[in-house]
Amino acid sequence: MTATVTPISGRAQPSLQPMLALVAEDMNAVNAVILERMQSKVALIPELAGHLIAGGGKRMRPMLTLASARLLDYPGTRHHKLAAAVEFIHTATLLHDDVVDGSAMRRGKTAANLIWGNPATVLVGDFLFSRAFELMVEDGSLKVLKILSGASAVIAEGEVDQLTAQRRIETSEEEYLRIIGAKTAALFAAACHVAPVVAEAGEEAEKSLEAYGRNLGIAFQLVDDAIDYTSDEETMGKGLGDDFRDGKMTLPVILAHHRGSADDRAFWKAAMQGEAVSDEDLARAVALMRATGALDDTLEAARSYARRAIDALSIFPDSAARRAMVEAVEFAVARAY
Repeated sequence: MTATVTPISGRAQPSLQPMLALVAEDMNAVNAVILERMQSKVALIPELAGHLIAGGGKRMRPMLTLASARLLDYPGTRHHKLAAAVEFIHTATLLHDDVVDGSAMRRGKTAANLIWGNPATVLVGDFLFSRAFELMVEDGSLKVLKILSGASAVIAEGEVDQLTAQRRIETSEEEYLRIIGAKTAALFAAACHVAPVVAEAGEEAEKSLEAYGRNLGIAFQLVDDAIDYTSDEETMGKGLGDDFRDGKMTLPVILAHHRGSADDRAFWKAAMQGEAVSDEDLARAVALMRATGALDDTLEAARSYARRAIDALSIFPDSAARRAMVEAVEFAVARAY
């Protein structure tokens, strides 16, 4: 179906509250699954996993599974275990990411690897991946298993791709979009895609909800990459400028480098190689991003993908679920303002 792209509304303060209210009862069931399945006879596993799982976070991805099921009026309960599997996959990737990145903070708390060490953090991440696959298998659908296991593989590929692009100043915008499409958007897409499968809603619903999740995921990551340079630790739950100090080639860096003078490009090369990462260097980086329009254009790209996500819902009739899912997209973009 071809439709006009729906504009982002002028809503002053979009919120996740409508989606939270929509899925509250289902989320209680999902949380019960999460709590049960993160348990182990090895005490360190639930202790470390609980540090992150109980440490805040919006639970955006499992909420998308639940909201998509509500959109389709699915009356069953299979989506509860699948939403828990989605959250376990996400949590496992965060644990592994913090080891790879050497992060000091996650969701406003000390990163697990700084408390328990890298080996334990990686192994607990592996445990959560295993629990996710157990939940997929218990569902009994090969199609669901293919969607979620495929997403897990794509996420890993995206993380490796990002690692190889790190500190490589010649990384292109196309490469960057491929990386975030894998490392972030793939799980958003899969989280939405499994709902129409269990609801037996048909191919059109599957394609539409997969597209909604994928475009929302890209918009979400674009905003994350912008606010790494413009927000604060309390808002983000991680250190301001972490991406800058890690030499991550995100879209604001790529655009500012491409549009800058020779001196600017020399600065960006030094910064991404870890040779210019002081607070003064970070301030210069932000100034260059603003001067070249790199931050504004990154956020405009996020709005463009957000419009695509909203448009993907146009095949569904108006409902509280659809309105909540639209507002969730608006919220994802509004975090930057």
